[in-house]
Amino acid sequence: MAKKLGIILYFYFAFAALSGFAQDLDPLDNDALLKFQNAESVSDRFSFFFETVNRYNTNSAYDWLDAVERYIKSAENGGDSLAVKKYKLIQSQIYFDLGDYDRSVAVATKIYSEKHKLDKPAKELLLNILDDNYSRLELYDKQVEIRKKKRELGFKNNISFYDIYSNLGFHRQAMKDYIMDNKNEFEDNDYYGRAIYHNSIGNFLLLDKTTSTALTNFSKAKGLIDVYHNDMSVVKTESDIINANLLKGIIEGNIGKCYLQMGQFEEAIPYLETSISIIEENNIGRTSTEVNENVLALAECHLRLNRLNIAKDYLDIDLELTKPSQIIKKNRLYAVYYDRIGDFKNQAMYLKENVRIRDSLEINQSSIKTQQIATIIAEENLEDSRRQISLQKLEMEQTRSDMAAMDERTNLVFISLIFTLLGFAGLVFAYLKSIKNQRLIAEQKHIIENALVEKDSLLKEIHHRVKNNLQMVSSLLSLQTKNTRSKAAIEALEEGKSRVKAMALIHQKLYQNDDLSVIEMQGYIESLVNSVQSVFKKGGHSINITIDAEGVELDIDRAIPFGLILNELVSNSFKYAFPEDKNNGKIYIHLRKNGDQGYFEYTDNGIGLPDDSEERANSSMGIRLMNRLVNQLQSNLNIDKTTEGVRFWFNFK
Repeated sequence: MAKKLGIILYFYFAFAALSGFAQDLDPLDNDALLKFQNAESVSDRFSFFFETVNRYNTNSAYDWLDAVERYIKSAENGGDSLAVKKYKLIQSQIYFDLGDYDRSVAVATKIYSEKHKLDKPAKELLLNILDDNYSRLELYDKQVEIRKKKRELGFKNNISFYDIYSNLGFHRQAMKDYIMDNKNEFEDNDYYGRAIYHNSIGNFLLLDKTTSTALTNFSKAKGLIDVYHNDMSVVKTESDIINANLLKGIIEGNIGKCYLQMGQFEEAIPYLETSISIIEENNIGRTSTEVNENVLALAECHLRLNRLNIAKDYLDIDLELTKPSQIIKKNRLYAVYYDRIGDFKNQAMYLKENVRIRDSLEINQSSIKTQQIATIIAEENLEDSRRQISLQKLEMEQTRSDMAAMDERTNLVFISLIFTLLGFAGLVFAYLKSIKNQRLIAEQKHIIENALVEKDSLLKEIHHRVKNNLQMVSSLLSLQTKNTRSKAAIEALEEGKSRVKAMALIHQKLYQNDDLSVIEMQGYIESLVNSVQSVFKKGGHSINITIDAEGVELDIDRAIPFGLILNELVSNSFKYAFPEDKNNGKIYIHLRKNGDQGYFEYTDNGIGLPDDSEERANSSMGIRLMNRLVNQLQSNLNIDKTTEGVRFWFNFK
């Protein structure tokens, strides 16, 4: 994901990563691909893949694709045709998750020709994959055929045509039919189902530009999904929780798009940003059309608010856009941006590109749409004259909409010609305006310098807030310690609090520095050691601590794991190295960095490591944590027993 989206999501995911840090210590627990490969049979692997929601959490979809292709070749060599079909069905789903809908539907279509050899659950999965692909590719007539086959086979899920009606532009008709078929289907305590119901109605209304009513329905849906999350009487699986989170993210985005349509751009932005964060967190490894739409909506909000640099950052994100409507919208926003900055050449280029796309679509759009509508009408058996007349009216409305779109295209062509002429006229006067341009460059330089100052201030504020949030976590751990009687639990909470303080100190040093990219390590280490001393309050004044890190600076990616390593080492020295609180205790901390290479050494003259230290290292959370953190620094932790005490050291890049 590009830079701007990364900035938006960084802190959200950083906190999520910290909260799940303990689980991450053992990657085998979360390695879905390894569990998939260790399954005993084809059926076990097939079931595991489709039942695992966060299957791309540890390994990417491309890793899965490589593994599945090996299984396909093995099954083909062994002549197991049923295994080949099941593995290819998994392959088709992975291609869909990657957004490669053409390859996904190509693989699934080959399986479809021999679907009679599959059991009922596998048939339903195959039909659902084809259904989803045809929807993304806007092949609605083929989508109708798939749903007809679902009905024939007795499947109950996703067999209606509301979404297809809406995709063809008949939003009101789709909403009326949806309400008629679903309004009495949900129990009062079915909060999740009712949230889906109100979100679906809101979608139809949003597409129909009935924005205020749509917002009311989205607000109801948001309240219902929050109740569902907080309802402790219902046992929820991991899949239930992730699907509910995704629905909440989609609803948040829909609310943001409502505010965008109503011109309330400041109100729209936090909803759209929250939506992207939630969907990205719960849709790992999959392409999301909702994220694409929300990014474009954020770009439009910032353009309307004249925040051109932020809008450009969002537009420059490399989105995997598959729908022509999204590509046209992105080009339109680029054209607006270049109009605002006076770059009429680039503006004309994007406007012409949209004209080309619209021309290309209009060549076959009318006949294809007529064919798709005819397929739906035949399938729905519209002998009822009221419904037939209603559809004809909707088709007439769509025709008028198409005519309006054609007028808009003509206007765009005219506007592009005008701006082209203006561009040529600007070249004639370029020499006369050279002095004015120099003045403009100086002003722009001043604006850029001010923007950089503002950016530094914002980054410092962000680091300050992160530090405050981590201090709040530390305070919460302290409160939990007071309410805990178990000595082991208290020690674990104190260790967690010490690690949180080490990370908080990093962010404190960052917002206190003039240079936000690096941290001066001498002062940081001194502050960290003082913090550990204040926690243990034993022998602090009788232990001589020497810190040799003058002039060493590390970026935040290295400083955080380094700080956690040092926190573990100093804490262990205070806890175990000097049990009798002897007066000649010494700790030596040495850190040096020469170019891209660095060296760290930590020694104390305490009682040293026990004889079974290697066995304890395998079971000790602290040693395992330090090994993981040193691995992040692309190195290995070395431990040497000395005549007095112990020595830890490693080289890093």
